[in-house]
Amino acid sequence: MSLSPPSSTSPYAPWLRELKSDERGLYLIHLLLNCATHVSSGNLDQANAFLDHISLLSSPDGDAMQRIASYFTESLARRLLLRSFPGLYRALNASSSSSSPITSTTSFSARRHFLDLCPFLRLAFVVSNQSIIEAMEGEKVIHVIDLDASDPTQMLDLLRLLASRPEGPPHLRITGVHDNKQILTHTAMCLTKEAERLDIPFQFNPVVCRLDCLNIEDLRVKTGEALAINCVLQLHRLLHSDQDKPSARNVLVEMLEKERSPESTTESFLAALWGLSPKVMVVTEQESNHNGPTLNERFIEALNFYAALFDCLESTVPRQSAERGRVERMLFGEEIKNIISCEGAERRERHEKLERWARRIETSGFAKLPLSYYALLQGRRLLQGFACDGYKVKEENGCFLICWQDRALFTISAWRCRRFD
Repeated sequence: MSLSPPSSTSPYAPWLRELKSDERGLYLIHLLLNCATHVSSGNLDQANAFLDHISLLSSPDGDAMQRIASYFTESLARRLLLRSFPGLYRALNASSSSSSPITSTTSFSARRHFLDLCPFLRLAFVVSNQSIIEAMEGEKVIHVIDLDASDPTQMLDLLRLLASRPEGPPHLRITGVHDNKQILTHTAMCLTKEAERLDIPFQFNPVVCRLDCLNIEDLRVKTGEALAINCVLQLHRLLHSDQDKPSARNVLVEMLEKERSPESTTESFLAALWGLSPKVMVVTEQESNHNGPTLNERFIEALNFYAALFDCLESTVPRQSAERGRVERMLFGEEIKNIISCEGAERRERHEKLERWARRIETSGFAKLPLSYYALLQGRRLLQGFACDGYKVKEENGCFLICWQDRALFTISAWRCRRFD
């Protein structure tokens, strides 16, 4: 197969549009990989030719591969434009951002649709709650820190589980962290109303803050509380913090920064959480390495990961679904754009695999707490409700892998404080 694609005016172009879905998908992958290589190398003319050709075959409303190709193509074009013509890129980006911005509210809406259309988040909620319930057995005063309180769904279920305990409900305090005050207010209202209905002594502590700017003291952990920490798809956002460099510098500060480990900010945050002495910390993260140093490495990982996500939607949700379109554009599309187009402190979607996270978490003072067989049964029962054989949950070394077909997409792990003599 030729590495130089024909132009949009080529006599072969109409024939390419008639390719069968599988043939077109393979050809799109071939074009995307070659395009990424030229973008990475700064070969403007070659990259432009590939982008022109991919646009003939891709579509945000087509089959799974056409849809994913459209978002990866846009991301490659943005990266190429930013590095070749930064002034032009910023002018165009400012115009498009003002006309259809992706805000915290629209992002919340897309994540809500993702929660409804796919079982990944619901399964994470069920398993995390079960781990918290098991760790808090017999405790009378419980404090749960939710490091992403953007959706009350998980904590509402936790309230109901605590209300049904044989020993009765505890005094419960939930601290919710999010950078949008309006979203936190909505979460607080939902949880307070449900706690009143269930007759659970309850308090909600909102912390309006980005995770990487969080002051641990704002979590207001008190002596005598049994503490649980819940973190769903948030820890990877800390990894960009080491790229933030204040504009004012002196030579000594620059020298010290060169000595720092690139993971020091994340590990310091985890060590601070360890210092709170939680009985359990449950972590859900994407199972893919989108934090590689080179574009090509990230591109291949991201293409495989998001192709599986687009494929599961293709298999279970109609193409014309407006909710599916919002998930693909506002959630997956924005993540792809950030992984491919951005570098430095602007690249916030730095997903990494469980193996790397386990090393960080263990270095920070935690020990793995194997997830229970009952939690596994609950997860499998939930997946049965989706009536699709493609969704699977597997146990591996005490952690759970949430899969589409045989591809692990998300992991759930639980941790306890390890004490040092």
